[in-house]
Amino acid sequence: MDKYNLNNSYKAVVIGGSAGSFQGIVKILAQLPKTFPLPIIMCMHRLKHVRNGFVEALSIKSVVQVVEPVDKESIKKGVVYLAPSNYHMSVELGNHFSMSTEEMVNNSRPAIDITLGTAAYVYRDKLIGVLLSGANRDGGLGMKHIKDKGGLTIVQEPTECMIDTMPKAALALTKIDHTLKIDEIVEFLKELDKHYTK
Repeated sequence: MDKYNLNNSYKAVVIGGSAGSFQGIVKILAQLPKTFPLPIIMCMHRLKHVRNGFVEALSIKSVVQVVEPVDKESIKKGVVYLAPSNYHMSVELGNHFSMSTEEMVNNSRPAIDITLGTAAYVYRDKLIGVLLSGANRDGGLGMKHIKDKGGLTIVQEPTECMIDTMPKAALALTKIDHTLKIDEIVEFLKELDKHYTK
């Protein structure tokens, strides 16, 4: 029984996270099926002056490739894309990224709302949005955009979060489809993978 009503028409997964989300991201990437069929687009709040080490730390645990994309880079299936430090990362029509150094949004660059909102515009009902632990409201509006465009929305269970401000902001702004713990998010992604490998 598919409790998530999944199908194999999704085009991308987008994940946002901030304070307290790193361990959850590591757990998700470590347990992803190697065959995972979609791009995973990640925007996490990062120290803007620390450019190295983050991708390497995730790559050690991840079973799929983790990269920081450059401006105009094409989005490919089965790759995890991490927003570079100190750049806003947008998803553009034509299935590629654009980077900008415009003003901070929600005191953040990269801003989760920008990545989620632009992904919602491009992928519409073919997008899955996931928002994890975080200390500000960044990402809440992005999740509303995903929901408004017909995408599937998931937030981390607030009681499991180190800091629950971010998922609670999304829950306050829109009707989130699923509120899940990290282990359940892993199971969700495994279920999604099965729909593409049938």
